[in-house]
Amino acid sequence: MKIWTSEHTFNHPWETVAQAAWRKYPNPMNPAVVGIDVVERKVVDGVLHTHRLVSSKWFFPRWAQALIGTAKICYASEQSEVNPNQRQMVLKTTNLTFCRYIAVDETVRYTPHPSDASKTLLTQEAVVTVQGVPLSSYMEDLLTNKISLNAGKGRQAIEWVIGKFDNEIKELATSACKSTDELLSQTKKSIDDITTTARRSMDDISSKAKKSLDDIEKFTKANANQRS
Repeated sequence: MKIWTSEHTFNHPWETVAQAAWRKYPNPMNPAVVGIDVVERKVVDGVLHTHRLVSSKWFFPRWAQALIGTAKICYASEQSEVNPNQRQMVLKTTNLTFCRYIAVDETVRYTPHPSDASKTLLTQEAVVTVQGVPLSSYMEDLLTNKISLNAGKGRQAIEWVIGKFDNEIKELATSACKSTDELLSQTKKSIDDITTTARRSMDDISSKAKKSLDDIEKFTKANANQRS
């Protein structure tokens, strides 16, 4: 049995990292994970409980395949709990494929950093056990190294997703500014159109009023001439 542990600090608040963890797959850093399917999801006492099936590709060397067999797609069961009040996210994953020979139990925790609440502490632990085949210790080392490599890719993926968040926010802000500018432009155009129409109406009224006065004046003069 081999136990692997790791810690990492994200310079982002827990809420941001927790959201990024949900959207981590798919990502270009670790294309080996090919699918995430939600089996069950429920909320109990304000805590989100989720069961997901993780589909991935494990690239074992030929000597390992000769010992445990081969599989195009490997599956793992992931049970997670998200407690927004305590600001804690815990994910526990167990392999389903090759479980006759291999047991990989991994626990991942996202919590606020104890010395800086604006940062997030990631802690990971994996217990790897290989039994029933030769070279079990060597295979445990192989799996532990693969877990460590994937953990680094996972941290990069979190940062990648957070970068996507920032880009989405910028695009929304740009779109909002553009919409505001277009609205102001349309409003100004509408006001200008109303003003122009009002001026034309006033000019028409003035012209008609002047014409009426001229007609009255001409009529008055004509009557005066007839009397004289």
